[in-house]
Amino acid sequence: MLKQIAGVRIPDSKIGREVTQLIRDTESELLFHHSVRVYFWGSLAGNRMELNFDPELLYTAAMFHDIGLTARYENSQLRFEVDGANAAREFLQGHGISESDIETVWNAVALHTTPGVPQYMRPEIALVQAGAGMDVAGRGYDQFTDAQREAVTAAFPRETCFNDGIIDAFYQGMKHRPDSTFGTFNDDVLAFKDPNFRRIDMCSVILASRWNS
Repeated sequence: MLKQIAGVRIPDSKIGREVTQLIRDTESELLFHHSVRVYFWGSLAGNRMELNFDPELLYTAAMFHDIGLTARYENSQLRFEVDGANAAREFLQGHGISESDIETVWNAVALHTTPGVPQYMRPEIALVQAGAGMDVAGRGYDQFTDAQREAVTAAFPRETCFNDGIIDAFYQGMKHRPDSTFGTFNDDVLAFKDPNFRRIDMCSVILASRWNS
């Protein structure tokens, strides 16, 4: 796999190589390429903002951030982000990584779909969300140069059907656990794909609570 793009290098370490192989063996090509791009967008954003981040931790979090959508979690009732965070933690615990760094990666994966919070946390946490937002929704698109965007997507192409594909990947990974989408934008995916899906109405939950009995 190409090691450097637009001045950003994929960590050439034991952990980096093992993470790459694990995710390549586990995810579809669409999700694998997406995860690598998330790392590059996050790293480029971090360099632009002159943030002090650990590339190995950022890479690990970016690569694990969507593993919870894969078939191995088809019976899970946890949020897919938590499945991914737990998988990253289990992987890192076998590599002698400090608990503090493991917690950083766990939070980066678990919070990558939670708006308004990660940007106030450690850089690795903020940058995974920033990278995912750029790749899926184009958030911060104009903050990257044409050369950066072209270099990243040339190395790890965005499939012509990427937008439909990522929505379908989200749906396939969450349709068996609809309650886990409550309070996140993930319920938008289920509502888009499944006409029978009904969102949980928090106001109704509050009004129906036992405190009102």
